Amino acid sequence: MSSEFTGDARSERYQEVLLILEPEIGSEDDEREELVRQLGVELRELDVEALSSSAGRPAPARSKGVETWGDWLITLSASGGVFTTLLVTVQNWLDRHRGAHKVKVVIDGDTLELSGATTAEQARIVRAFLSKHSGT
Repeated sequence: MSSEFTGDARSERYQEVLLILEPEIGSEDDEREELVRQLGVELRELDVEALSSSAGRPAPARSKGVETWGDWLITLSASGGVFTTLLVTVQNWLDRHRGAHKVKVVIDGDTLELSGATTAEQARIVRAFLSKHSGT
């Protein structure tokens, strides 16, 4: 998913990140729509190059009953630590919302699943994921 765009006399690297929101199973449609809206507001506040969304779409047929109600394709500049800020923003959002909501972060074919649980193990996994994709 990474790409390079060449400007006047310089080349800047960009990274595309896919975020997929999976609201808690059994939550009502209006609650899901509100979750998508709230997370979208926070994502739009980040210093990203581009953000596009297709909120409210049903999950693919082979997704075993899981519904994704919001997904965002985000283009980040490789400089400035925006990727770390993105992960912190999503984790903070999840921590503020009760329930078994999940957000999947997909970058370069790797998937990180974030949930409201804030355990030492999840922190280790996030650090390892960040270290692998530290150019972003």
